[in-house]
Amino acid sequence: MTHGFSKHPVALAAIVAIGSLVLASVPSIAQAGKVAGKYVAGDFHNHSTCSDGSISMQKLVKKATDKSEGSFGLDWFVQAGHGGTGNRNCTLTEDASLDTPVFPFTGQGPTTTWQSTATPGAIAPKGNASGAAAPNAGMWRWQSLQEFQYPVMEYLATLRDQPLFLGMESVVAGHEHTSMSVISGQMPLALNAATLPTVPNSVPGASRYTALGNANALAQWSYCFDRGDTDTSRGAANQWDCSFAGGLNNSVPEWNAPAMKLGQGSGVGTGTKGHAKTVEAVKWMAANHPDGSYYVPAHVERAGRFNPDGNNGFNVEHLRNFNNAAPRVAFGMETQPGHGASQHRGEYQPNRQTIQGVLTDSVGTTTYGGTGVYGAQVGGLWDALLGEGRNFWFFASSDWHNRGSFGPDDRRTTQDFLPGEYQRNYTMVRNGGAKTTPQHIVDGLRTGNNFAASGQLIDRLAFVACASYAGPAARSQAAVEALALAAAQSNTDIDQAGCATMGEKLVVRPGADIVVSIVARDPSGKSFSPYSFANPSLLQIGVTQPLDMPVLDHIDVVRGLVSGYKAPGSADYAGAWPTNAGWLDSNPASATFGQTQPLGVVPAATRNDSAAVIKTFNKTGWVAAGGDLLKMSFRIPAVTASQYLRLRGSNLPPNVPYETDANGNPLADIVTNAGNTANLRIPCEVSAPPGETPTEFNRCPAHLASSTSTLPNVNGAMAGRKAVSFDVAAWSDLWFYSNPIYVQVTGSTVVAGVR
Repeated sequence: MTHGFSKHPVALAAIVAIGSLVLASVPSIAQAGKVAGKYVAGDFHNHSTCSDGSISMQKLVKKATDKSEGSFGLDWFVQAGHGGTGNRNCTLTEDASLDTPVFPFTGQGPTTTWQSTATPGAIAPKGNASGAAAPNAGMWRWQSLQEFQYPVMEYLATLRDQPLFLGMESVVAGHEHTSMSVISGQMPLALNAATLPTVPNSVPGASRYTALGNANALAQWSYCFDRGDTDTSRGAANQWDCSFAGGLNNSVPEWNAPAMKLGQGSGVGTGTKGHAKTVEAVKWMAANHPDGSYYVPAHVERAGRFNPDGNNGFNVEHLRNFNNAAPRVAFGMETQPGHGASQHRGEYQPNRQTIQGVLTDSVGTTTYGGTGVYGAQVGGLWDALLGEGRNFWFFASSDWHNRGSFGPDDRRTTQDFLPGEYQRNYTMVRNGGAKTTPQHIVDGLRTGNNFAASGQLIDRLAFVACASYAGPAARSQAAVEALALAAAQSNTDIDQAGCATMGEKLVVRPGADIVVSIVARDPSGKSFSPYSFANPSLLQIGVTQPLDMPVLDHIDVVRGLVSGYKAPGSADYAGAWPTNAGWLDSNPASATFGQTQPLGVVPAATRNDSAAVIKTFNKTGWVAAGGDLLKMSFRIPAVTASQYLRLRGSNLPPNVPYETDANGNPLADIVTNAGNTANLRIPCEVSAPPGETPTEFNRCPAHLASSTSTLPNVNGAMAGRKAVSFDVAAWSDLWFYSNPIYVQVTGSTVVAGVR
């Protein structure tokens, strides 16, 4: 049985100028009469051999979207690789099992370089040369997207009748990475009536596959704005011009006239100039493709704090700048990163890199329950943005590259999970019963009607808030709960005047009661975890629960007040999260190892002191509603101030040693990161059940790291003991996060980011 679904300097003026908000450009949310839709699971950040991934596009699509054993059944999928260059012909497949009529296996694998391709022949990179010489020269991502990746993706989407399209993980000027796409031109409706050819593209002179759509807009963006693209050819025959109405264009010294795009320079001020270029990038998207693009900074904490002289990290002011400049495009962040099975979970770690000779930590030093500190810390950066009333949403991704020491078909991993295997975005896609298109998916992401979950902890969620007034307008908790239950049973959301759900705004009169109902599905049966032995983290508190059968322990309701947008240049607009020395003690020899400082050490710009957990539901507070559904409700009486509500939940109760604190907050994952075995604190010593032959899946597997800690802890001496690490650490510690519901009280602060 499967688990659930089923579960198997010049720039400064530009930066300040973007503080003026064009509220007409933010998403418009209807409170009733919505187009019908469903929550569908997808992933928009992953890698194939087109960049630095280990498998071809064909294999990645199959693994992500097939519903067969060893695949993960996503409903929608965006293939995204790094910007810059790549020298591998990623249109080639691994073997004949991936044959399609047009793109059969040719005997060459996907690590074959473009220039070494024998069938149909060598492929020449265009534009200014980059990287190694022939036969290993790199191809600019713009050419790869435009000429090779898009036709393959269009063909696969049509052949498989699935919503697939191309995005990119941009190498960001002034920062690190961002998940983005421009979908204009991709997957046109004419494909619904298309007849696919059956002759291989490798047959000379035959009727080969010619795409009906194109990724020209995405390719142009890559040329114009990706930091990894230093091509100055204007996209060769494309002859692109990156200027646009309202842009900086040639008014700044960084404009490269022959290339017709902004440069960045190097040295002092590189990061500041790069940020200005990236603000231009989102403005270009808003000006040219306002409905067909998105820009979601990826693993936002990983590269550390913003460096004005380099390309590292995002502070809160940069996220505000993006959202100010293009609220319909820059509407969220990936703060639940991929790389969940890495030796440093999410690849977040202390002393991650050296910047100008100084060892620099990831922001927050590590993840917290697999989520970066910006999203995991109640009252932290995400709450600061929500406290302004912004449309700024929480997303997760797989960031698939490889399985580390294991092959892509092994179920064990010391690096990444495949798309859909561990983390999923569940997005409300309103297609009215029609075939789902890339536009439906981007529209769904933009609304914020999305929740993210790891390890198949939950796979359905109805989160509803309704206004209740005295007299005929009174609403009971039972009535609102019935709305939520019906929505969850149908895997959709509510469509009721006077009610709102994730990403929406409920406008009420002062003194109204807010009735909140939550219905979540904790799917029974097995998850995609390959491990059947008991969760070692829970064994510490005497709970025996198989890793492949996680159980939702509780749901927290977080509330924060809305105080309005902060003005660029004001004292509370900008501020970097404290460095390691001021936030997390990562010294394993310290008596306070793994402990964080109070939120008061965080700059005012980066926190929301009003945010707090106001309600927790668990097995003593929710009611089983059939079909693995759990329902729960409460009332917020007589509201007078604008506010928001959001949810989080876990398989771990409060007070799990090294995992959760007394209030159920996630603790730093530094104690399960094998990159420093002196940190490891949780033993994994579960044996195979009596009568079963020991395998790598019914007992703690051999690849787990052994602790070198010499410090006493609640598990006794750890030195030499196998410890929770790598993929077992991820499967042990599961979380989901919802996006918020806003409540705007008339006469109080306006929630300007949502209408």
